[in-house]
Amino acid sequence: MHNVASAPIDLFCLHFLGGSAREWAGVADRLGPATRCIPIDLPGFGDAAEVAGYTVSEMADHVAARIRTVAPIRFALAGHSMGAKVALALARRAEDGEAGLEGLTGLVLIAGSPSGPEPMSDDKRAEMLAWFRDGAEASRRQAEGFVAQNVGTGLTPDPHTLAVDDVLRLNRAAWCAWLGSGSREDWRMRIGVLATPALLLTGSEDADLGAEAQAKHTVPHLAHVTQVVLDGAGHLLPLERPDDVAEHIAAYLSTLESASAAALEIPPAYRSLIQSDRVNERLRTALLHRADPDDPDYHPQVLDVQAFALLRALLARIVPQAGPGRIDIAARIDRALASEMGDGWRYVQLPPDAEAYRRGLRTLDAATRAATGCSFLELDGAEQDRMIAAIGEEISGSDVLPGPAMTLWFEDLRADAVKIYLAHPATLAALGFSGIGAGGDQLVLHGFIAVGLGEREAWEPAARDGSTQAETVR
Repeated sequence: MHNVASAPIDLFCLHFLGGSAREWAGVADRLGPATRCIPIDLPGFGDAAEVAGYTVSEMADHVAARIRTVAPIRFALAGHSMGAKVALALARRAEDGEAGLEGLTGLVLIAGSPSGPEPMSDDKRAEMLAWFRDGAEASRRQAEGFVAQNVGTGLTPDPHTLAVDDVLRLNRAAWCAWLGSGSREDWRMRIGVLATPALLLTGSEDADLGAEAQAKHTVPHLAHVTQVVLDGAGHLLPLERPDDVAEHIAAYLSTLESASAAALEIPPAYRSLIQSDRVNERLRTALLHRADPDDPDYHPQVLDVQAFALLRALLARIVPQAGPGRIDIAARIDRALASEMGDGWRYVQLPPDAEAYRRGLRTLDAATRAATGCSFLELDGAEQDRMIAAIGEEISGSDVLPGPAMTLWFEDLRADAVKIYLAHPATLAALGFSGIGAGGDQLVLHGFIAVGLGEREAWEPAARDGSTQAETVR
């Protein structure tokens, strides 16, 4: 019987529009025998040029069939450009428990086409749809131009020839299907928020699907993501920078070998205080329970996946956290809503807590779309802050909260968030809060003797300098 946690991770690799499995050869060589790379030609491209099925679902079916044939114990999906959108669809199917995909451990998304419609001007789309229909000479000229437009400092001769030849052997029906419909398919609600850890690689010279586009369109769908920008690179990263791509993938896969939830660190002195007879057993149990690491695979119970992603983004602006470990405040709020273990009261102007959260988040997103044309998740931090500052303005709609009620809900949300954040032992330690040591389970309470300004008891842990916790709470 296999030990799943220690099984090697196979890497299934999906290519860009116009490419083929061959684009991964350089990366596979550099990863070496420690990682089994399994590049796959998507329908209509490479050696699968005559295979039909050009929608995202059909391409995902094609890849899933190959994965089931290999039957890996653990595997990661690496998707480049068009292949990244297919990888996202497969990751959702895997997280939903589809047979044969249970071993999904990680995602590598390289200059990925987003889960929603790909940002592309109508003129550019029309130009590309007209390619590869006017004979061999014109087709080669167009293929050369396509490759040149998608690299930073250019390709060496062998990768350049490979890329151009792959473009020339594509099935034009597949090319047109992707540009005309596949790239426009909207999978945002279906993908939701993925718990699978992801590595996101982009090139600094990728004008269309670089870091900015990924932050807007892809990052909101990833609960755990590491982003890397390769300076000077364009869109065709596996061909342009196979050394760098392989290095980052290898490092990422090594973190998955023993991946676990990162708990916030409680300094030894503060943990000793929690365990001492100055703290009563009931409080000690509560503190240690709060210190438990959050489930990295948490799935919301009350909110839908889109609302949950929005809540996470909102909380990241209200209670910013830094450092290797973080409190998943959104998950703790959702879990509290599911258990109906609130603070026992609510404003009369608001519906019950769970419904208030659902309506409040819908209201914020509706107001954001009305003001900017984008979802709250698609805005950068500064734009999100501006929308947060506007909470409370009158918003029309039958299923949303009007301005005054929205103000009250946001007050409740901030109270919930700050309470969860401040109640964590790591935060109490960072603040140097020693009030937990006022008395244990004995009849004689320990209490405090040194109570003057600036005075501390010998047993009191000091506040942590240079705290990595939130510096401001909005």
